[in-house]
Amino acid sequence: MNEPFDIIETASLTEKSSLLSEKQNKYVFRVRPRANKIQIKQAIEKLFQKKVVNVNTCNYAGKKKRERRADFGRKPHWKKAIVTLKEGEKIDLV
Repeated sequence: MNEPFDIIETASLTEKSSLLSEKQNKYVFRVRPRANKIQIKQAIEKLFQKKVVNVNTCNYAGKKKRERRADFGRKPHWKKAIVTLKEGEKIDLV
C-alpha cells in the first residue's frame, strides 16, 4: 500500500469541493481507510508534483442497505482527505 495509486482512490468533484478548490486552494480526494496523513501527503506530491501544506482527513461509516431478504448488508467504510496546496499551485482535475 505504499504506491500513490494504492492510496488515492478518486478525486471528489462535488459542488462543495469545487468551491474549496477555487476559494481556499483545497482539494478533496477519496483515499484508502488505512492511509495516514503522511502517506496521503507523499502520494499527492508524487502524483501531481505539487507542494502540500496541510492534510485533513474524515472517516465515514458505510451505510446499512437492505438486501433481498430481511437481513441487512453494509456499504464499505471510506475516508476523505482534504489537501491544502502551497499558495499559487493548482491541480487540474477535469
